[in-house]
Amino acid sequence: MYINEFGNYSCIYTNNVNIRIFTVENSEAMHGVITGDIVNSTKLGGSAEKKLMKMLNEILVPFKFEFYRGDSFQVYQADATDCLKTALLCRAAAISLSKEEESKFDVRLGIGIGKIQQPVKNLNTAKGDAFLLSGRALDSIITTDIRLSIVTNGVLANEGLQILANYINAIFKGMTAKQAAVIFELLKGHTQQIAAKKLKKSKSTISQHVSSGRWEEIDKLLSHYENIIKNIL
Repeated sequence: MYINEFGNYSCIYTNNVNIRIFTVENSEAMHGVITGDIVNSTKLGGSAEKKLMKMLNEILVPFKFEFYRGDSFQVYQADATDCLKTALLCRAAAISLSKEEESKFDVRLGIGIGKIQQPVKNLNTAKGDAFLLSGRALDSIITTDIRLSIVTNGVLANEGLQILANYINAIFKGMTAKQAAVIFELLKGHTQQIAAKKLKKSKSTISQHVSSGRWEEIDKLLSHYENIIKNIL
């Protein structure tokens, strides 16, 4: 798959199919809501559970968020352009704690993008398209092995965003714990050198994980996502 952007539209090419998404500049930021739950949470040991919850709280602290039922949560972001990065940080954090492929940890996430009713004081009572779409997105994948769904009210935009989500799902499905630990640091904006120091690994080892973890593709997908959201109807 590859994506080309031309002024007011983007072309996404995959399996010989060309999907053209026309967009219009919109000065009003789109709101984003992420609804998620931890995959294989019952297999998390006490220390791993505490570590994951600490990591998730650190990721989500810049935004309004709430945990419920222990392993589920919802996040509201006033600017939806950062939602995908937040989602991938959550996924990388969970995967980095995995020890066996059979009990691989992950986070299942539904991202809803749209309008909301201001102000958002309490997520339990918050209303708007973004909240509805996020919940529906998560419900649509709850019984599948899909871990990410991105939904808006735009049919054409959804085509492109779902291709991005499918691509990301394929990358993260094959990601190991060691790769995820490195990708997590890069998603936070750290350099490979800083990641090496934090993870106490050699630069060559970090470089290998950057490549095998497909960071270059992830970084490009984040940019394409941001461009689509910035220009979405």
